[in-house]
Amino acid sequence: MKTQQNRGQQGFTLAELLVSSTVFLLMAGAAFSLLGTSSQRFKTDSQVLTSFQEARLGIDQITRDITDAGFPPRSRFFAAPATTLYAAGPFAWAGTTYPTTPCTVGGSCTTPTGFDMIIETDYGGTGANAGVRWIRYQLAAGSTTLLRADIAKTGGNPDTLTLLALLPYLQSVMNNASAAQITAIRAAYPSMFPGGNPVPMFTYTCDVVGGNPLPCTAANNPADIRDVDIWLIVQSQSRDAKTNQLRLVELHGLGHRVNPNQ
Repeated sequence: MKTQQNRGQQGFTLAELLVSSTVFLLMAGAAFSLLGTSSQRFKTDSQVLTSFQEARLGIDQITRDITDAGFPPRSRFFAAPATTLYAAGPFAWAGTTYPTTPCTVGGSCTTPTGFDMIIETDYGGTGANAGVRWIRYQLAAGSTTLLRADIAKTGGNPDTLTLLALLPYLQSVMNNASAAQITAIRAAYPSMFPGGNPVPMFTYTCDVVGGNPLPCTAANNPADIRDVDIWLIVQSQSRDAKTNQLRLVELHGLGHRVNPNQ
């Protein structure tokens, strides 16, 4: 009986301990590796989501600015008001004689273009932001930073004055990226940037008398613009944890000018 009891209390052999330790280490290593990969992917996805949410909020603001463009019109006033009290046009196309002789689409205007737009509006600000204002969005050639300016309307040239007030608004906007950047993007996203060319952020549709709105032509002026299609190509700040590629998303918005009295 004593011999049998001692045999029943025997521990693991050295070989068994080595095998079990090896299995445990392999399982622990696999678990920690999976945990590290999951943590890295979560971090990357969170940064990507943050970038895209900021871009979504940015495009929503642009849409709201376009919706309010051209308000208040001159017809709101009984007497002849000062030019700083009303919106001479929904879009303040640059010109040394603005707003006396507004530009036409396809003419000698500085803005708006596919990457540069000046909006003239009173969006109900208070204090220093009260009154009619010029709001400008610009994405320079080769740049990935969308700029924004917001200043009070004065009697000067909106192009010159807003240019001095531009500040960074959105980062990693790739619509007007350099040729080298576009080539690198097309290697991973062949359907983007057709022909290897920049993609306009703003596309304008103008009112047509007696018909449906059509793409603006050289015969149109700022008061004819009814809709602005907004298209942003935004790149993530961090690389994808699995593919090691920078991720891109295309965001679309539509700004519809609701004030017809221009």
